[in-house]
Amino acid sequence: MLRNIVRETSFLAKDRGAIFWLTLAFALSVVAVSFGVTEVREQRETIATLIKEDAADRANALQGQEEWGSAAYYAFHLTYAPPSDFAFAAMGQRDSSPWKHRVRMLALEGQIHESDTRNADFGLVGRFDFAFLAASVAPLLLILLLYDLRASERTARRHDLLVATVGSPTQLWLPRALVRVGLLALLLLTPLWIAALIESSSAGTLLQATAIVIGSLLIWWLIVELVSRIDAAPSILLTTLIGIWLALAIVVPALSKAAIEASNPVPDGGEILLLQRETVNDAWDLPKEDTMIPFVEEHPELADYAVIDGPWAWKWYYAFQHVGDQKAAPLVKQYREGRLSRDRQAGLVSLLSPTSFVERAFEKLANTDAASMVAYEDAVREFHAQLRAFHYPLMFPEKPYDANLLSSLPVYKPPS
Repeated sequence: MLRNIVRETSFLAKDRGAIFWLTLAFALSVVAVSFGVTEVREQRETIATLIKEDAADRANALQGQEEWGSAAYYAFHLTYAPPSDFAFAAMGQRDSSPWKHRVRMLALEGQIHESDTRNADFGLVGRFDFAFLAASVAPLLLILLLYDLRASERTARRHDLLVATVGSPTQLWLPRALVRVGLLALLLLTPLWIAALIESSSAGTLLQATAIVIGSLLIWWLIVELVSRIDAAPSILLTTLIGIWLALAIVVPALSKAAIEASNPVPDGGEILLLQRETVNDAWDLPKEDTMIPFVEEHPELADYAVIDGPWAWKWYYAFQHVGDQKAAPLVKQYREGRLSRDRQAGLVSLLSPTSFVERAFEKLANTDAASMVAYEDAVREFHAQLRAFHYPLMFPEKPYDANLLSSLPVYKPPS
């Protein structure tokens, strides 16, 4: 076998077409990981800059405040989901979902669903990252490298002679295909390995990513092998394989996505934003009891401080802000659970599409999948709850303002 592999490697070096496709694979891999590393570093730099500016802005906003309510109103807090050490390989949902917010004590859901549109274009067309390369482009390159191994020899009328000379079809076609598949895998993975070392990705994650790429190539090799055994012209074999690729890479994911979305209706984030804002705006014209009663139902420990005698009170203002979130809570729950349900079903359907499976597997390794984005939103809600837990015991009993206590403000911790 080793001698056969050496022989086929020598033959491959003279095949200009194969060399072109292999060179293209390496170039595309370099471009994909370079784009990913650059984007991840820009996001980390953005977060580092915002952390410094956020602290300075909050300190400046709190200077001169004399009430707990105004201190809570003017103080913004940065929340963010930092990219993982493998995010460069699969940007995933980070291109279409916000990964940073500045929030304050006002109604939260409106702040969450005011999406950061920096990457709106990528949300529509997708990013050329390594996950896309491994999932969608690599199978095409493999097809172009393997589809005419047998057919070209049949066309040249050398097929039977070659098989008779070697003695066994396996000894002829297996080494020839193995060399091409092996070199393609090596050229695709080498830039990924180098980038993973630069980004300090964990060895376990890198091994899993490597296994995913190799496994995907082996599946497509099997598909090509089965089709190429048909006694047909190279053009017919290529057309057939491209048709299979289109079906598995585009048609199946598109149809499954449409079916999953139809069977799992999810409210739009804009609906949540609108409902919450309408509730908050309407509260200005309602009796104060209409706000304080539902608020106290969720915060019974504040019942003794829930009577509003005057026309204005900060605690009434923050109460109806929170009631806006309470009103939107059923929609928020439906939105969250619907997204996770769609994601779980998409995971099952991806078993029918190697391209979808590879891309989802990379997003999971990179913590850029839908579940990771939902985890970030949950972390923001948890932090907002901590802010309320800090301010309410000071604001509702109307304790004297003490700026020194603000040093104990909750500190946001990103999801791990």
